[in-house]
Amino acid sequence: MSTPHPDPAPRALRLELAFEAGLTLPTDGRIAVLSPRVGESLAPLPRERVQVATPHFPDHAAFTAQGYACARAADPGAAAVMVCLPRARAEALDMLATACALTEGPVIVDGQKTDGVDSLLKTLRSRFAVGEPISKGHGKIFWFPSPGAEAVANWRADPMTVIDAEGRPFQTRAGIFSADAVDQGSALLAGALPATMKGEAVDLGAGWGFLSAALLARAPKITRLHLVESDARALDCARSNVTDPRAVFHWADATLPLPGLQADLVVMNPPFHTGRKGQPGLGIAFIRAAAALLRPAGQLWLVANRHLPYEAAMAASFRSYSEVAGTSAFKVLVGEGPMRRVTARTAPGRERRGGSHARGPRA
Repeated sequence: MSTPHPDPAPRALRLELAFEAGLTLPTDGRIAVLSPRVGESLAPLPRERVQVATPHFPDHAAFTAQGYACARAADPGAAAVMVCLPRARAEALDMLATACALTEGPVIVDGQKTDGVDSLLKTLRSRFAVGEPISKGHGKIFWFPSPGAEAVANWRADPMTVIDAEGRPFQTRAGIFSADAVDQGSALLAGALPATMKGEAVDLGAGWGFLSAALLARAPKITRLHLVESDARALDCARSNVTDPRAVFHWADATLPLPGLQADLVVMNPPFHTGRKGQPGLGIAFIRAAAALLRPAGQLWLVANRHLPYEAAMAASFRSYSEVAGTSAFKVLVGEGPMRRVTARTAPGRERRGGSHARGPRA
């Protein structure tokens, strides 16, 4: 899931300063902007030439609403590429390799110090001629001529494989949640799920599919399981990892439930960070969305870090709730009987694909 950046990086201001300092763009051609976030402005760039490329559905939807051309991945042959740095270094290097492959023109890099922009600048300067960076708003922007795809081919992130406690392999990739191991909270929740669960189920924020795979393997009376995930990269991994024909895949914002979908069961390990900042409101939004999805007799099973204050939201959204499993670090809460006063907004068009339920045309 992705939500509005709590402290939007001042990309627009740094871009303006970069143009004043001598950054020039080719006079025509597309400008690819990789992974900007909701709440950030691209105003200094010519909107009609910009293609926003992001795998995150809320960001994709927000920039589409502003009139930008948007895609999950940028088209090749860009006149210039701007990289909005993520936190994970392996993901950042992979994005830079992508940028260099997309263009023969300038590659512009913008990021916050908390996203490792200083370390990345040092790495780039060890290999290429990079202009003097501009610092502003606890971040930096700099640019360099693309050296081409081959020069940075070793920065491409290789696919990853995670093996769970039962020896099952799962495909993951750099930049998605818990890419290098099964999350301990998810493992705790998976072990607590009863085999008697049945009916229509939803995995909110399904990630690369560990919880969904565990639920489908354990509960044969689940008739269909909807995996809702906002990161298209994670959802692509889930499609490889969850091959049960009962699985249906949705690229969507988990806080904006699918129109018309009503479920008997929701399972989830909701996120509680935006960038480096803890945001318990994210998990609360998940709880409210789950209550809105569930039928009157439905249940929510969620795992959360022990310190997160979700009990008030559970009490406000369900007729009853209890802790059914836990450790010193995590707790598994079960809510029963969703309050019908809980409502959820609906989001724009979503993709649904999976098994025999595939449908053509959230990120």
